[in-house]
Amino acid sequence: MILEARQVDITTLAVDAIVNAANEFLAPGGGVCGAIHWAAGPELEIACARIGHCPTGEARITPGFRLRGRYVIHAVGPVWRGGATGEATLLAGAYRSSLRLAEEHGVRSLAFPAISTGIYGYPLEAATDVAVATVRDVLVAGSSVHEVIFACFSGEALEACRGALSGTDPAP
Repeated sequence: MILEARQVDITTLAVDAIVNAANEFLAPGGGVCGAIHWAAGPELEIACARIGHCPTGEARITPGFRLRGRYVIHAVGPVWRGGATGEATLLAGAYRSSLRLAEEHGVRSLAFPAISTGIYGYPLEAATDVAVATVRDVLVAGSSVHEVIFACFSGEALEACRGALSGTDPAP
């Protein structure tokens, strides 16, 4: 089992699947979602439109089209509302659902963005703690997924992720 953090554009990674921080309608958006749709080409939007909807806390899978990987897993994380409305449970569900789909499709290497930390407003360190703990728990329990890369969009995200991976809090 390999878990690592990299400051990298997720669309450039040579992995079996990348995870998209999607909205419930699986429509192209801004941030990582927009970048993935742009890199994958217009076929991705068509495939997502065929699926139609994905509830918060779940994920759906499509081909990767023009991306290096075979698949895009579209995970819908929660909008941050202060932390008392089940956000952590929903976020963990999005990661678990992504890993389940990866397992079902024979994915061995997978890259995650920082789901819900952009326009959805989830605090970076809290979201990173949920992400790393959930992924670690699923993989330790047994999975065909061998490598997970946390694709960090900034130095701050990389620091938070490395802290979570090492079991320490990031430096202030």
